[in-house]
Amino acid sequence: MSTLNGSSTLAQVETSYDDNASYLEDNSTDKAAALITAGRILLRRLPSSSAKGSNALTFRLDLIRQEMMQATEYLLAHDPDRLPGPVVTSPSFAHSRGIT
Repeated sequence: MSTLNGSSTLAQVETSYDDNASYLEDNSTDKAAALITAGRILLRRLPSSSAKGSNALTFRLDLIRQEMMQATEYLLAHDPDRLPGPVVTSPSFAHSRGIT
């Protein structure tokens, strides 16, 4: 069960993302899954850019997406049953009997 939810603050989500970025080093599928969850929340909450007067800030949301993809690939390799949703495979009829 994730420790993050809809009432988690942005600071809590950012901390979770940072704390779980070491999933490879720690060889942890739990941390990889937590990073994906935090990344999803960050992508929804962070604007791609923000400006006030002459000051502007751009967030590199593509980097968060890349990290999430790498964590997903890690989960697929180490714990494929952990990922939500169906895994689509192509059926093989190589050993099926033909209809005559």
